[in-house]
Amino acid sequence: MPAISTQTSRIVVQTAADIMRRKLITLKPSDDLFDSVARLLKDNISGAPVVDDDGTYLGVLSEKCCIAALTEAVELASELGLHVVKVSEFMTRDLVTIGGDLCVFDAIDHLLKKRISGAPVTDSAGHFRGIFSEKTAMQVLASALMEGLPGTNVESYMNLDRNRIIDENDLLLDIAHKFQETPYRRLPVLRGERLVGQVSRRDVLKAELRLASEVISSSGHQKTPSERMKAVGQSQRVGDVMDTQASTASPTTDLLGITQRFLNSPYRRLPIIEHGKLVGQISRRDLLQAAASDMSPRKESRGAETLYLSGNHRSAPESIS
Repeated sequence: MPAISTQTSRIVVQTAADIMRRKLITLKPSDDLFDSVARLLKDNISGAPVVDDDGTYLGVLSEKCCIAALTEAVELASELGLHVVKVSEFMTRDLVTIGGDLCVFDAIDHLLKKRISGAPVTDSAGHFRGIFSEKTAMQVLASALMEGLPGTNVESYMNLDRNRIIDENDLLLDIAHKFQETPYRRLPVLRGERLVGQVSRRDVLKAELRLASEVISSSGHQKTPSERMKAVGQSQRVGDVMDTQASTASPTTDLLGITQRFLNSPYRRLPIIEHGKLVGQISRRDLLQAAASDMSPRKESRGAETLYLSGNHRSAPESIS
């Protein structure tokens, strides 16, 4: 569904209700945490809303919540003499990359078609330049909606923060802490300046879940387990670790409002709440898919033209109509 529908040179702004997903995977606060983490990984989703029995929204169980909850068990691994996992053992090596000179709208289309939330930007020699992600694509969308249609390349929008760069010999625990302390969703692994792999939150969560299971199994065989081991071995519930402060929106929030929420928060998904009940959800991907055709400059366009967004109908240039 296009982000903006037109009729006789009038634009009708879509709202959350027009693009939100209504069939959702949800969790209950009483659900077992390990089982819920396994479910997120199995269903290939980065989080799920938490509701009570009557559908009242309570919070979100995100990858970041899960990493934080499992990290204590991973910290105990060395105490129990378990293998210390390094980045080289769980990083992703087969990567989708994009070039800095690629048109930013083609890059967004590439992310959508590949069903990935971001990709490293490299030069022709495979040297790392930056990251282009759904988050940076939100900046493109905001510019398109507020300032016109920017025709530019990936290099102008990619994230250049080199604090996210990691090494093959870094430890799982260090990477878990890095994800806890930062908004990053992926960390490039470099050998010199050459990109050799990437670690995502999902990669860490898979590795943590395996190691945490080993820790719990090993601690159960200890004759005199420490209080910390006993605490780690106790069953945790989703309600104990869920994020109750996650950003939300209402069904009437327009696309610019949704875009701004994504830009101003680290979240990839917005639960849509009406009268306290969960009625749907919008992800960054949903928003980009809805807006993609209207963001891309028309080849026949005479130049950059402003695309207005508000709750009211406004006249628009014919090239947008």
